[in-house]
Amino acid sequence: MIAALVVMPILSVVVLAFNPTENIWPHLLSTTLPRYAANTAILTLGTGLLAAAVGTGAAWLVTMYRFPGVRLIEWLLLLPLAIPAYVGAYALVDFLDYSGPVQTALRGAMGWTSAKDYAFPQIRSLPAAVVVLAAALYPYVYMLARAAFREQSGGSYEVARALGAGAFGLFWRVGLPLARPAVAAGAAIVMMETVNDFGVVDYFAVQTLTTGIFTVWLETGNTGGAAQIASVLLAVILVLVALEKVSRRNSRYYQSARQQRPVTRMALGPAAGWAATALCLLPVGMGFVLPLGVILSYAVRQADGWVSPGLLRTFLNTLTVGGSAAVLTVLGALFMVYGVRLTGRRLPKLLLPVTTIGYAAPGAVLAVGILIPMAALDHRVADFILWLTGRDPGLLITGSAAAIVLAYIVRFFAIAQGATDAAFGRVPPSLPMAARSLGRGVGGALREVYLPLMKGSVGTALLLVFVDCVKELPATLLLRPFNFDTLATRVHEKASLENLGQAAPPAVLVILVGLVSVLLLARAQFGRSRRGAAVLRAKPDRSMSLKAPL
Repeated sequence: MIAALVVMPILSVVVLAFNPTENIWPHLLSTTLPRYAANTAILTLGTGLLAAAVGTGAAWLVTMYRFPGVRLIEWLLLLPLAIPAYVGAYALVDFLDYSGPVQTALRGAMGWTSAKDYAFPQIRSLPAAVVVLAAALYPYVYMLARAAFREQSGGSYEVARALGAGAFGLFWRVGLPLARPAVAAGAAIVMMETVNDFGVVDYFAVQTLTTGIFTVWLETGNTGGAAQIASVLLAVILVLVALEKVSRRNSRYYQSARQQRPVTRMALGPAAGWAATALCLLPVGMGFVLPLGVILSYAVRQADGWVSPGLLRTFLNTLTVGGSAAVLTVLGALFMVYGVRLTGRRLPKLLLPVTTIGYAAPGAVLAVGILIPMAALDHRVADFILWLTGRDPGLLITGSAAAIVLAYIVRFFAIAQGATDAAFGRVPPSLPMAARSLGRGVGGALREVYLPLMKGSVGTALLLVFVDCVKELPATLLLRPFNFDTLATRVHEKASLENLGQAAPPAVLVILVGLVSVLLLARAQFGRSRRGAAVLRAKPDRSMSLKAPL
């Protein structure tokens, strides 16, 4: 049932696309669909390449070299994950637009009086969208590439240097080929998040497949056409996943079974060291400092936005839908992972990876696949209750926030499932077996053995799912009932009206929630690195038995 719940929206999109009430494929193909597809392809490839270059380069520098501030920069590079990409878009436009501080200062310094006196790049454009999305998403590549570089043997680089490889040769011929699976996985995540984006492309007036779904559905009222565009978007995601897997099909990567020497950082000279510091801080400034500075300046200058009507209700709505979705998602993941581990049957094991497909599907696609079948079910339930009681209950699912919660569960089930599966794997099998031998049943072993040992991982899964629910925009915009806002939709609404003063308070709250998840990621990343280094530096104790490391 859980697998069916997760897969249902995607299957609904496919069915609706091939059985529309009004077939507008010919109209889409002859008018807007080529433009939507071309812009989506350019945006996705451009963002993926730029994020891969920035994330891989930063990971290589902080792993291989010692330069001023490197230990601090290691975790600063994660901070852009706390800023939703659409907040970065609003901040960039405010900073660089005609009335922003940069162009105002240029006119004052050069004596220019109007835009006709000088040429300035167009801010609301496709290239600017690529830069904003890459600045917000490159940490996905950075985290995976940094972990891959750190896991490589320092002896490989020593041999390469002895054979005459320079600094660039070490990276291009040794480090990058060994880290390519991690870089490819990070770039695939970045491209999938780019395809899912709505806030940036809508604010920059870039017409993509995601904005096409909103246009066809909300402006023309054609649900079949929206499903057809959603199916194209889903096909793009499947192609991205397939390309990533095919690119690694014939590659094999092995590590020595013997203990490896960790990579030792090489010291850079003063000029090269400060250049490396500046290069690493550039994406942090673009993806975190600039958006946070602009939003905080509005939040402080226009403090009345903190007491504006509706902000408290929006905050409570966000807590309600995000918290409900997080709890239900983690409970479902616990039930499914534990059930699969208990049973020896083949079908549950085959269904477990199927439940992760929702994370790859964009929020707009899930919204189309949830709202249309749920609305039909809602009408039938309401008609039945009216026939039975004589009272019309209204739309119970689509007329409330239940549809939003369902979309969040489907979209972020993979996060909860991955965290709980890893947590179950860290519990020694002998402990639940001992509990069962002492008379505890299946539920008793879960309550008294697994959950106490897994509470940290379960709490982390709850928090990560909640944070992603708070930042989710496309699905919330399409599925929210009338007069129902979350922090993300309020930010989008106010910023779309060029009212950053009212958009700043909810944006600050979203950023604060995002910072919590970044701190958790930093603790996991750097805590694991320190533990690994300590193990590698420790001298072997010959008196230790085999039981100790197990």
